Amino acid sequence: MSDALKISIEELLNNCSKNPHSILGMHVEKDTVIVRALNPHSKNIDVRDVHTSKTYSMKIIDERGLFECRIENRSDPFSYELIHTTFDNHTYSVFDPYSFSPTLSEYDIYLFNQGNHHHIYEKLGCHLKEYGDVKGAAFAVWAPMAKRVSVVGSFNQWDGRVHPMRKLTNSGIWELFIPGLTEGDLYKFEIKTSKDEIYIKSDPYAFYAEKPPKTASVIYDIEKYVWSDQEWMKERKKNDTFKSPVNIYEVHLGSWKQEPDQESVSGFAPYSYRKLAETLVPYVKEMGYTHIELLPVMEHPFDGSWGYQVTGYYAVTSRFGTPEDFKFFIDTCHNHDIGVILDWVPAHFPKDG
Repeated sequence: MSDALKISIEELLNNCSKNPHSILGMHVEKDTVIVRALNPHSKNIDVRDVHTSKTYSMKIIDERGLFECRIENRSDPFSYELIHTTFDNHTYSVFDPYSFSPTLSEYDIYLFNQGNHHHIYEKLGCHLKEYGDVKGAAFAVWAPMAKRVSVVGSFNQWDGRVHPMRKLTNSGIWELFIPGLTEGDLYKFEIKTSKDEIYIKSDPYAFYAEKPPKTASVIYDIEKYVWSDQEWMKERKKNDTFKSPVNIYEVHLGSWKQEPDQESVSGFAPYSYRKLAETLVPYVKEMGYTHIELLPVMEHPFDGSWGYQVTGYYAVTSRFGTPEDFKFFIDTCHNHDIGVILDWVPAHFPKDG
């Protein structure tokens, strides 16, 4: 083992590696295939060739959880799974997160560094993806001053040692694709600062989050809803907004109306998005309003802020339901010829996440 490799391994095991893929995953050296994996919760790990089903035992080369398998007289990389056995003898198999190429392209990074990536929410955050036949979740976050960033969640015991991320060139973006994750899994980013401080933060690009006071981000597919407002959208394009009458009803959804709720501290809970669609929309229509203006519905930790202290700009608050429920509310507004205006607050970004 070269001195450079030893240094890289120490950086990885000391939780300060910016490129764990250079150590973990599959590598070919001359006529030997080498696979390394890191998991302090596994007592054994085997490598299984997906095409031949042949398995190779890994040896632990560091008691901090680093395993290695050396396959002699083979120089062709192959698709493989890692079969983990935990200390309580639970066995599970996963495709190796460190066998996949970066989830962002060089062009994405180029645009991001320019400040011209106008769809960066499609790249940063968490996105369910499929690479070939392998399904999972792609994570990316911007943390330019971090010494190390990891994905932590319900799938790895919230342990930052298990899924360290890779820093992409000089962009400040860290990324990782984790196979096997599905909608509903909880996650955050664990960040190690230049001063070796550890912070666990929710994802500012997440599409959904736990219901407050909990703050974990939730892996979520927001493309499932089937809209029915196509006619209204067509008409909106035809109309001259500046020559049309406008009468706006401004509303804070959390306090417009409430109903009894035994689980709530106050004994009451605000209406859900779907109940608001049934009650608020007809009221607004009857009163002659053309638009509803919603006080911020982006995710926020503190009820008393009325939504003006945002932690998730791309996630509607889970206080009132799911993203599909919110889309149903918007759909209902449009189908009743009511436009929707959202208050958007970029200036107040709290540390509560």
